[in-house]
Amino acid sequence: MSYLRIAVQKSGRLNEDSMRILKDIGISIDNGKDQLKASARDFPVEVFYLRNGDIPQYLRDGVVDAAIIGENILIEKGSDLDFVERLGFSKCKVSIAVPKDSKANSLKDLEGKRIATSYPETVKQFLAEQNIDAQLHIINGSVEIAPNIGLADGICDIVSSGSTLFKNGLKEIEVLLKSEAVLAVSPEIDEERKQILEKIQFRIQSVLKARNSKYVLLNAPNEKLDKILDLLPGMRSPTVLPLAEKGWSSVHTVISKNDFWNIIDELKANGAEGILVCPIEKMVL
Repeated sequence: MSYLRIAVQKSGRLNEDSMRILKDIGISIDNGKDQLKASARDFPVEVFYLRNGDIPQYLRDGVVDAAIIGENILIEKGSDLDFVERLGFSKCKVSIAVPKDSKANSLKDLEGKRIATSYPETVKQFLAEQNIDAQLHIINGSVEIAPNIGLADGICDIVSSGSTLFKNGLKEIEVLLKSEAVLAVSPEIDEERKQILEKIQFRIQSVLKARNSKYVLLNAPNEKLDKILDLLPGMRSPTVLPLAEKGWSSVHTVISKNDFWNIIDELKANGAEGILVCPIEKMVL
Protein backbone atom coordinates (compact mmCIF):
# COMPACT_ATOMS: atom_id res chain seq x y z
CA MET A 1 0.00 0.00 0.00
CA SER A 2 1.25 3.49 -0.87
CA TYR A 3 1.82 6.13 1.77
CA LEU A 4 1.29 9.82 1.13
CA ARG A 5 4.51 11.66 1.96
CA ILE A 6 3.67 15.08 3.40
CA ALA A 7 6.24 17.67 4.47
CA VAL A 8 5.84 20.13 7.33
CA GLN A 9 8.19 22.75 8.73
CA LYS A 10 10.70 21.19 11.11
CA SER A 11 10.09 23.65 13.96
CA GLY A 12 8.37 26.89 14.84
CA ARG A 13 4.81 28.13 14.80
CA LEU A 14 3.98 26.67 11.38
CA ASN A 15 5.08 23.26 12.62
CA GLU A 16 2.78 23.53 15.64
CA ASP A 17 -0.20 24.65 13.56
CA SER A 18 0.47 21.94 10.96
CA MET A 19 0.60 19.17 13.55
CA ARG A 20 -2.55 20.52 15.17
CA ILE A 21 -4.59 20.33 11.97
CA LEU A 22 -3.28 16.84 11.22
CA LYS A 23 -4.42 15.78 14.68
CA ASP A 24 -7.81 17.45 14.15
CA ILE A 25 -8.38 15.45 10.96
CA GLY A 26 -7.65 12.18 12.76
CA ILE A 27 -4.03 11.63 11.80
CA SER A 28 -1.96 10.70 14.86
CA ILE A 29 1.81 10.96 14.50
CA ASP A 30 4.38 9.28 16.75
CA ASN A 31 7.58 11.27 16.38
CA GLY A 32 10.49 11.49 18.73
CA LYS A 33 12.87 14.36 19.31
CA ASP A 34 14.90 15.31 16.21
CA GLN A 35 13.14 12.64 14.15
CA LEU A 36 13.02 13.69 10.48
CA LYS A 37 10.34 11.23 9.35
CA ALA A 38 7.40 9.64 11.15
CA SER A 39 4.45 7.47 10.15
CA ALA A 40 0.83 7.89 11.15
CA ARG A 41 -0.71 5.16 13.29
CA ASP A 42 -4.11 5.13 11.62
CA PHE A 43 -3.77 6.60 8.14
CA PRO A 44 -1.44 5.94 5.14
CA VAL A 45 0.70 9.03 5.71
CA GLU A 46 4.38 9.66 6.37
CA VAL A 47 5.35 13.09 7.72
CA PHE A 48 8.71 14.62 6.76
CA TYR A 49 10.08 17.38 9.01
CA LEU A 50 12.05 19.75 6.78
CA ARG A 51 13.45 23.28 6.63
CA ASN A 52 10.75 25.53 5.24
CA GLY A 53 12.95 26.87 2.45
CA ASP A 54 13.88 23.35 1.27
CA ILE A 55 10.30 22.10 0.90
CA PRO A 56 9.62 23.51 -2.62
CA GLN A 57 12.56 21.57 -4.09
CA TYR A 58 11.45 18.35 -2.35
CA LEU A 59 7.99 18.86 -3.90
CA ARG A 60 9.46 19.61 -7.31
CA ASP A 61 11.61 16.47 -7.23
CA GLY A 62 8.77 14.24 -6.00
CA VAL A 63 10.59 13.34 -2.77
CA VAL A 64 7.39 14.38 -0.97
CA ASP A 65 3.89 14.34 -2.45
CA ALA A 66 2.41 17.28 -0.56
CA ALA A 67 3.38 19.91 2.00
CA ILE A 68 1.93 22.34 4.49
CA ILE A 69 3.93 25.45 3.70
CA GLY A 70 3.70 29.21 3.95
CA GLU A 71 2.36 30.74 0.74
CA ASN A 72 5.15 33.34 0.93
CA ILE A 73 7.80 30.60 0.63
CA LEU A 74 5.91 28.96 -2.21
CA ILE A 75 5.81 32.28 -4.10
CA GLU A 76 9.51 32.91 -3.45
CA LYS A 77 10.93 29.44 -4.15
CA GLY A 78 8.14 27.45 -5.77
CA SER A 79 6.16 29.68 -8.10
CA ASP A 80 5.91 26.73 -10.52
CA LEU A 81 4.16 24.61 -7.87
CA ASP A 82 0.42 24.44 -7.17
CA PHE A 83 -1.52 24.37 -3.93
CA VAL A 84 -4.97 22.84 -3.47
CA GLU A 85 -6.16 24.40 -0.20
CA ARG A 86 -5.72 27.54 1.86
CA LEU A 87 -5.47 26.53 5.52
CA GLY A 88 -6.34 29.76 7.33
CA PHE A 89 -3.48 29.77 9.85
CA SER A 90 0.07 31.16 10.13
CA LYS A 91 -1.09 34.38 8.48
CA CYS A 92 1.46 37.09 7.79
CA LYS A 93 2.42 39.81 5.32
CA VAL A 94 5.50 40.35 3.22
CA SER A 95 6.15 44.06 3.64
CA ILE A 96 8.68 46.77 2.92
CA ALA A 97 9.72 48.84 5.93
CA VAL A 98 12.11 51.74 6.55
CA PRO A 99 13.49 53.45 9.68
CA LYS A 100 10.89 55.56 11.50
CA ASP A 101 12.92 58.71 10.92
CA SER A 102 13.30 58.01 7.18
CA LYS A 103 11.82 60.50 4.73
CA ALA A 104 10.57 57.57 2.65
CA ASN A 105 6.83 57.10 3.09
CA SER A 106 5.95 55.12 -0.02
CA LEU A 107 7.52 52.64 -2.40
CA LYS A 108 8.42 55.30 -4.96
CA ASP A 109 10.61 56.96 -2.34
CA LEU A 110 12.93 53.92 -2.53
CA GLU A 111 13.80 54.56 -6.17
CA GLY A 112 17.58 54.04 -6.45
CA LYS A 113 17.82 52.99 -2.78
CA ARG A 114 19.02 49.77 -1.16
CA ILE A 115 16.61 47.11 0.13
CA ALA A 116 17.73 44.17 2.29
CA THR A 117 15.60 41.03 2.03
CA SER A 118 15.36 37.26 2.33
CA TYR A 119 12.80 37.26 -0.49
CA PRO A 120 14.74 38.49 -3.53
CA GLU A 121 12.54 36.90 -6.22
CA THR A 122 9.35 38.24 -4.66
CA VAL A 123 10.82 41.74 -4.32
CA LYS A 124 12.32 41.76 -7.84
CA GLN A 125 8.97 40.86 -9.37
CA PHE A 126 7.09 43.43 -7.30
CA LEU A 127 9.54 46.24 -8.04
CA ALA A 128 9.42 45.42 -11.75
CA GLU A 129 5.61 45.56 -11.71
CA GLN A 130 5.76 48.96 -9.99
CA ASN A 131 8.56 50.27 -12.26
CA ILE A 132 10.85 50.91 -9.28
CA ASP A 133 14.61 50.51 -9.67
CA ALA A 134 16.29 49.60 -6.37
CA GLN A 135 19.35 47.61 -5.30
CA LEU A 136 18.77 44.36 -3.42
CA HIS A 137 20.97 42.98 -0.64
CA ILE A 138 20.14 39.33 0.04
CA ILE A 139 20.28 38.45 3.74
CA ASN A 140 19.30 35.21 5.45
CA GLY A 141 17.94 36.10 8.88
CA SER A 142 18.07 39.27 10.98
CA VAL A 143 16.99 41.44 8.06
CA GLU A 144 15.63 44.12 10.43
CA ILE A 145 19.11 45.17 11.53
CA ALA A 146 20.27 46.12 8.01
CA PRO A 147 19.19 49.81 8.09
CA ASN A 148 20.68 50.33 11.55
CA ILE A 149 24.14 49.20 10.42
CA GLY A 150 24.05 51.18 7.19
CA LEU A 151 23.66 48.16 4.89
CA ALA A 152 20.32 49.23 3.42
CA ASP A 153 17.79 52.04 3.30
CA GLY A 154 14.87 49.68 3.82
CA ILE A 155 13.98 46.04 4.24
CA CYS A 156 11.46 43.54 2.90
CA ASP A 157 10.49 40.74 5.26
CA ILE A 158 7.55 38.88 6.74
CA VAL A 159 5.43 40.77 9.26
CA SER A 160 3.06 39.02 11.68
CA SER A 161 2.14 41.32 14.56
CA GLY A 162 4.48 44.17 13.68
CA SER A 163 6.26 43.96 17.04
CA THR A 164 9.61 43.10 15.46
CA LEU A 165 9.44 46.19 13.26
CA PHE A 166 8.57 48.33 16.28
CA LYS A 167 11.45 46.95 18.35
CA ASN A 168 13.90 47.72 15.57
CA GLY A 169 12.63 51.25 14.96
CA LEU A 170 11.04 50.48 11.58
CA LYS A 171 7.77 51.50 9.94
CA GLU A 172 5.85 49.62 7.26
CA ILE A 173 5.35 51.55 4.01
CA GLU A 174 4.23 48.86 1.53
CA VAL A 175 2.57 45.42 1.64
CA LEU A 176 3.71 43.17 -1.21
CA LEU A 177 1.45 40.24 -0.41
CA LYS A 178 -0.60 38.57 2.31
CA SER A 179 0.25 34.98 3.12
CA GLU A 180 -1.10 31.99 5.03
CA ALA A 181 -0.34 28.29 5.22
CA VAL A 182 -1.38 26.31 2.15
CA LEU A 183 -1.51 22.64 1.18
CA ALA A 184 0.87 22.36 -1.78
CA VAL A 185 1.13 19.36 -4.08
CA SER A 186 4.01 17.82 -6.03
CA PRO A 187 3.71 17.65 -9.84
CA GLU A 188 5.11 14.12 -9.54
CA ILE A 189 2.32 12.75 -7.32
CA ASP A 190 0.84 9.49 -8.65
CA GLU A 191 -2.85 8.64 -8.85
CA GLU A 192 -2.93 6.38 -5.79
CA ARG A 193 -1.33 9.01 -3.54
CA LYS A 194 -3.54 11.70 -5.09
CA GLN A 195 -6.59 9.79 -3.83
CA ILE A 196 -5.14 9.79 -0.30
CA LEU A 197 -4.47 13.53 -0.60
CA GLU A 198 -8.09 14.13 -1.66
CA LYS A 199 -9.27 12.36 1.52
CA ILE A 200 -7.00 14.60 3.60
CA GLN A 201 -8.25 17.68 1.78
CA PHE A 202 -11.87 16.69 2.45
CA ARG A 203 -11.13 16.29 6.17
CA ILE A 204 -9.28 19.61 6.29
CA GLN A 205 -12.22 21.38 4.67
CA SER A 206 -14.54 19.92 7.32
CA VAL A 207 -12.28 21.16 10.13
CA LEU A 208 -11.82 24.65 8.62
CA LYS A 209 -15.56 25.10 8.09
CA ALA A 210 -16.14 24.15 11.72
CA ARG A 211 -13.48 26.59 12.95
CA ASN A 212 -15.19 29.40 11.08
CA SER A 213 -18.71 28.62 12.31
CA LYS A 214 -20.78 28.56 15.50
CA TYR A 215 -23.79 26.40 16.31
CA VAL A 216 -26.59 28.59 17.67
CA LEU A 217 -29.75 27.58 19.55
CA LEU A 218 -32.42 30.11 20.50
CA ASN A 219 -36.02 30.42 21.59
CA ALA A 220 -38.41 32.56 19.56
CA PRO A 221 -42.09 33.58 19.90
CA ASN A 222 -44.03 32.09 17.00
CA GLU A 223 -45.45 35.46 15.93
CA LYS A 224 -41.88 36.66 15.25
CA LEU A 225 -40.57 33.40 13.86
CA ASP A 226 -40.72 34.38 10.18
CA LYS A 227 -38.67 37.52 10.76
CA ILE A 228 -36.10 35.62 12.83
CA LEU A 229 -35.77 32.90 10.20
CA ASP A 230 -35.17 35.55 7.55
CA LEU A 231 -32.13 36.68 9.54
CA LEU A 232 -30.62 33.23 9.84
CA PRO A 233 -28.36 31.38 7.45
CA GLY A 234 -27.93 27.64 7.72
CA MET A 235 -26.27 24.69 6.05
CA ARG A 236 -29.57 24.15 4.23
CA SER A 237 -32.13 25.90 6.41
CA PRO A 238 -32.59 26.45 10.15
CA THR A 239 -34.16 23.68 12.23
CA VAL A 240 -37.38 24.69 14.03
CA LEU A 241 -38.85 22.63 16.88
CA PRO A 242 -41.90 23.41 19.04
CA LEU A 243 -41.27 24.14 22.74
CA ALA A 244 -43.39 22.73 25.55
CA GLU A 245 -44.57 26.29 26.21
CA LYS A 246 -47.32 27.10 23.74
CA GLY A 247 -46.55 29.85 21.23
CA TRP A 248 -42.78 29.37 21.32
CA SER A 249 -40.28 27.47 19.14
CA SER A 250 -36.65 26.45 19.39
CA VAL A 251 -34.46 27.39 16.43
CA HIS A 252 -31.13 25.70 15.63
CA THR A 253 -28.69 26.93 12.98
CA VAL A 254 -25.06 27.56 12.06
CA ILE A 255 -23.64 31.09 11.82
CA SER A 256 -20.34 32.21 10.34
CA LYS A 257 -17.93 33.72 12.89
CA ASN A 258 -17.51 36.74 10.63
CA ASP A 259 -21.24 37.56 10.78
CA PHE A 260 -21.89 36.29 14.28
CA TRP A 261 -22.28 39.44 16.41
CA ASN A 262 -24.25 41.40 13.83
CA ILE A 263 -26.74 38.55 13.48
CA ILE A 264 -26.99 38.06 17.25
CA ASP A 265 -27.81 41.76 17.70
CA GLU A 266 -30.55 41.49 15.07
CA LEU A 267 -31.97 38.33 16.65
CA LYS A 268 -32.23 39.97 20.07
CA ALA A 269 -33.89 43.04 18.57
CA ASN A 270 -36.51 40.79 16.96
CA GLY A 271 -37.50 38.85 20.07
CA ALA A 272 -35.06 35.93 20.26
CA GLU A 273 -34.34 34.72 23.81
CA GLY A 274 -32.16 32.13 25.53
CA ILE A 275 -29.50 32.23 22.84
CA LEU A 276 -26.90 29.48 23.28
CA VAL A 277 -23.68 29.38 21.25
CA CYS A 278 -21.64 26.18 20.87
CA PRO A 279 -18.34 25.43 19.09
CA ILE A 280 -18.40 22.96 16.21
CA GLU A 281 -15.77 20.26 16.02
CA LYS A 282 -16.33 19.14 12.41
CA MET A 283 -18.69 20.08 9.57
CA VAL A 284 -19.22 17.38 6.95
CA LEU A 285 -21.39 18.76 4.16
